[in-house]
Amino acid sequence: MLEQIVKPLLSWYDGHARVLPWREDKSPYRVWVSEIMLQQTRVEAVKPFFERFLKALPNVRSLAECSEDELLKLWEGLGYYNRVRNMQKAARVIVEKYAGAFPADYAKLLALPGIGRYTAGAIGSIAFGIQKPAVDGNVLRVLSRVKASYEDVLKQSVKTALEQEVQKIIPKDRAGDFNQALIEIGAVVCVPNGRAKCEECPLAFCCRAKEKGIVEELPKKKAKKERRVEERTVLVLREGDRVAVRKRPSKGLLAGLYELPNLEGVLGEEEVLGQVRRWGLSPLRILPLAGAKHIFSHVEWQMTGYAISLEETEDMEQNGLFFIEAGETEEKYPIPAAFAAYARYMDIVLGQEKYEERQK
Repeated sequence: MLEQIVKPLLSWYDGHARVLPWREDKSPYRVWVSEIMLQQTRVEAVKPFFERFLKALPNVRSLAECSEDELLKLWEGLGYYNRVRNMQKAARVIVEKYAGAFPADYAKLLALPGIGRYTAGAIGSIAFGIQKPAVDGNVLRVLSRVKASYEDVLKQSVKTALEQEVQKIIPKDRAGDFNQALIEIGAVVCVPNGRAKCEECPLAFCCRAKEKGIVEELPKKKAKKERRVEERTVLVLREGDRVAVRKRPSKGLLAGLYELPNLEGVLGEEEVLGQVRRWGLSPLRILPLAGAKHIFSHVEWQMTGYAISLEETEDMEQNGLFFIEAGETEEKYPIPAAFAAYARYMDIVLGQEKYEERQK
């Protein structure tokens, strides 16, 4: 039944495709960067990140040679930092094994670090015209509604079966456009949140979910496990114009990034001051800050904050802490968005907020 969606879908895409920076030049590197960025972030939010990343790292070789701190700083605000680390690993393989040029081969793309079936399908079809599907959440939603299927789209077996169905109908001469059209219609018409715009949909004529009146019931997804809650006390330690940061461990959550000093649990002022003194620092004033929270994929941080003014002492940089100018923090040190609520007390903003402010 899916064969009948091909022509109307491509016709719709020809007249409705959004103008996006990564569509202006369909080189495999640009497609790859955009696809990784778009995996957990809205299109409009990605645009400034994409442009900045490409300006700093315009090709595979520059990505392969970039320092970790610069790489993570360029990714700051997008989250899921292991994705950009895997991008660098893949870039190094491309440089070493393929002389810096992406292989125009689906199996070879799939073998690169951090590239799964969706990304390999997107790069292969858009940049090289390879007839392989690129099935993401948008596509799963569209197809489950067209088919009126109550199968759980989070199950790998269901996703694999839909990929196989899409594989059979991808047109030879427009593989990239077809994949993008399916993704596009899921993003702007058969939308994930809110009411689907069935009256604008070129697939409404064959959509079984619309016919049965069950569009809003699909796609079917198994309920996710509840996130683990962790309580933390975050400290903004200031000595004049300098603020304290420290580097997180090389493995685990937010690995290798810089953070504001923080402690487990919800601590009171005296407990915090005691810890600061044990670090060899001399607190002058302490100010309670508003609480904040940050949600990761499997963990939620509920944070209590304090701003603490310090007296300058001879050896302040110990216990992993080091003090830097606030502006230097903003430009050089990648600090995750988890600390955005407290970064403002350092006179800086982080990641996406920073670029939104600059665009105002």
